[in-house]
Amino acid sequence: MTRRTLRHLAAAAAVAAATVAAAPAAHADTYAKTKYPIVLVHGFIGFDNILGINYFYGVPDALRDGGATVYIAQVNPSQTTEYRGEQLLQQMKQWAAKDGVKKFNLIGHSHGGPTTRYVAGVAPSMVASVSTVAGTHQGSKVADSILANTTPGGGFDQLATAGLALINWLAGGSSQSVDDTALLVALNALSTPGAQAFNKKFPAGAPTKACGTGASSVGGIRYYSASGTSVRTNGWDISDDILAGTASYFGTEENDGLVSRCSSRWGSVIKDNYPWNHLDEINQVLGTIGSGAPDPKQFYRQHANRLKWALL
Repeated sequence: MTRRTLRHLAAAAAVAAATVAAAPAAHADTYAKTKYPIVLVHGFIGFDNILGINYFYGVPDALRDGGATVYIAQVNPSQTTEYRGEQLLQQMKQWAAKDGVKKFNLIGHSHGGPTTRYVAGVAPSMVASVSTVAGTHQGSKVADSILANTTPGGGFDQLATAGLALINWLAGGSSQSVDDTALLVALNALSTPGAQAFNKKFPAGAPTKACGTGASSVGGIRYYSASGTSVRTNGWDISDDILAGTASYFGTEENDGLVSRCSSRWGSVIKDNYPWNHLDEINQVLGTIGSGAPDPKQFYRQHANRLKWALL
């Protein structure tokens, strides 16, 4: 494990926690009022919120301001896709029983993408649509590189696990749910071989050719995807330097700092080259996206409107 990789991962975890909660938005219109509620699902080393801080910065309020019903999932920040998917499914069942919900529109960022696909595969009757933003559908070269240079049980593994446990605890989970093998478990799921194995079990919406598009609807479930291909987008955003470092693992392949353009493609591709990096896609850090770049909050509102007109 190189010192550069350690700095990148440790800093990424710190940046993820150093965000500020958006103020509640008043209900203003019905632009984003979908037929079925929206569920936002975070990615690796992610959270629903930490001490009131949203992972999807300002996005839930922007959607609710447009009339959407929004649930925010809390799944393990570092686990297999299947493990996270089961946690998401159990939360959905609880929401369904409590609020009388029949189906959900799932929106997952990064590892949250495959996580939502798992639920669509095992409980299709509960899913109206699956939308992924920078989904790790074909794995990540960052995970591949870390795995190739990590010694299990080494100092990096222990340090990263401690950070993951802290994030999970602050987010309201149990510190015991992230053990000393958590990092490597997640990285294996996010690796190219791990993604390929998962895709064989859950192929709905898979591209029909390399870097292509997949079926827009499978078994009555709509599949959408989107992503960015920029890295350094705002000089005031400290996370850009971190992502510029991890982007180097991709060579000349287009990526957002953690996920390649081709890996993000699944189902109907809305757009795969927004001028966003991996954190811009969730309006982080503190909404400091690039000058002139589309507002991520408006992207989620527009997608909700797309779902609304699709009667989802």
